Amino acid sequence: MDIATFTGIVVFAGFVFGAIYMQEGIAGFKPFMNLEAFMLVLGGTFCALLVNFPLSSVIGVGKVLKKVMTSKGEDTSKLVSTFVSLSQKAKKEGFLALEGDVKAIDNDFLKRGVQLVIDGADHEFIRNMLETEIDFIRARHKAGREIFNALGTYAPAFGIIGTVLGMILMLSSIDDVAQVPRRMAMALASAFFGLASGYWLFLPIGGKLKNRSEEELFVKEIIIRGVLLLQSGATPSVVEANLKAYLEPEKRKAVKKEGAAA
Repeated sequence: MDIATFTGIVVFAGFVFGAIYMQEGIAGFKPFMNLEAFMLVLGGTFCALLVNFPLSSVIGVGKVLKKVMTSKGEDTSKLVSTFVSLSQKAKKEGFLALEGDVKAIDNDFLKRGVQLVIDGADHEFIRNMLETEIDFIRARHKAGREIFNALGTYAPAFGIIGTVLGMILMLSSIDDVAQVPRRMAMALASAFFGLASGYWLFLPIGGKLKNRSEEELFVKEIIIRGVLLLQSGATPSVVEANLKAYLEPEKRKAVKKEGAAA
């Protein structure tokens, strides 16, 4: 579970509920229980999504959302230490000796890269294979991010549509004073649902996906650099010095500690 994402969503919800409760008590929640406004905004938003994106992409929204809530970043200092360890073993025993180490690697991208080295692939072939995979990963990430950015754009728009619709219905029945509060509630609740879902959920999730994508691609760039250094037969000290250039100062110290422990 990503604590930052979960905290941001839950804490703001708490602020909204707290503000309503302190102002009006339990009765204050009644105006927000407007099914017509909810259906209009969220139903319209997802229908617009179906018009804009292929059905397969819309169905995959759940997987993208799961990634936002559960994904954890790669420990880059540990990654550097792994490459140093692999280069030490390759120098002593050769690339074929890395077969056992590959099986223990959890990162699939790293595993494929090292396996290419073991199989004897040349420098350019390895680079092209891994960079092609990165390009496809970047395209998939962009598609998922665009879905949530689109949701963040559509939801406030449908909130305004609901407000306009509620005002039209209210003005058309202005002679019936009893209907005015209900029509007004629909108008304002639609704006609330649209703005809240757009700016509280959808757009921030799109931003989180962008950050996650950049982090993942950055890690893969380190892996490509490490695999190419390994394939070139660079010494462990050269591998470490090159890869540590990607890290922040604190993480560079962690590499030193892990190396000392090893």
